[in-house]
Amino acid sequence: MKLDNNRVGLTLGLFAASLHALWSILIALIPGLLQNFIDWVLDLHRIKPSYTLLPFDGLSTILLVTVTFLLGYALGWLISAFWNWTGKK
Repeated sequence: MKLDNNRVGLTLGLFAASLHALWSILIALIPGLLQNFIDWVLDLHRIKPSYTLLPFDGLSTILLVTVTFLLGYALGWLISAFWNWTGKK
């Protein structure tokens, strides 16, 4: 089965960007709860929590979502291209 590089790239790019957009929205709405969650997850891994969430910043959010979309697109495109290349007979 041959994959469409552009379609796979767009799918992975949109997925990655959506997750980061959701994260940014949650930081804007419930930063204290997210900080507690991060501290709890790190503690489960036996890591001393030392990270502090910064306040919401719209420009940083736009940059984060854009960069993750572009990286997700590139990764999806490469995975699809490798899939198609290794599937050739």
